Amino acid sequence: MRAVVQRVTRSSVRVGGQIVGEIAAGLLVLVGVAEDDTEADADYLADKIVGLRIFEDGGGKMNLPVTSIPDAAVLVVSQFTLLGDVRRGKRPSFDAAAPPQKARELYEYFARRICAAGVRCATGRFQEMMEVELINDGPVTILLDSRKLF
Repeated sequence: MRAVVQRVTRSSVRVGGQIVGEIAAGLLVLVGVAEDDTEADADYLADKIVGLRIFEDGGGKMNLPVTSIPDAAVLVVSQFTLLGDVRRGKRPSFDAAAPPQKARELYEYFARRICAAGVRCATGRFQEMMEVELINDGPVTILLDSRKLF
C-alpha cells in the first residue's frame, strides 16, 4: 500500500460538483492499494499515519501527531495512480494495482482503522472521478509505502 500524506490547513473532495468529504486542519492521505496488499499493510500504514509526528509543538519542531491537534481530522482519498509504473516508457502501467473489489475493501478497511484510532475521518468516493482541493501546510508531504524503505 502506498500513501502520500500531506499536512493541510483544509482539504475537500468533490464528485460531480458536490462536496463529499471535507476537513479543516489535519492530514490529506492519498492511498493506493497494490495487488498483493493485505490488511496487515493497511494496519501498518494507518498506525504509521496516526502516529506520524509532523505537526509543530509550539517550539517550531515537528513533534506532534494528528491525535494531539484539537479538531484535526484525516481525509482519505483512493488513488490507484500511486501504483503507476513508468520505468519502461512514458505511459504508466497499473499492473501492480489491486483489482477494484479488493482495493475498495482495503481502502474502506484503512479508513475504518483511522477512525478507530480516535481521529475524525472523512473520505472521497471510491472509483469516482474526484476533484481534490487542499492547502498544504508547510508544505509538509510524506511518502509512505508498506513494502518499501525510502
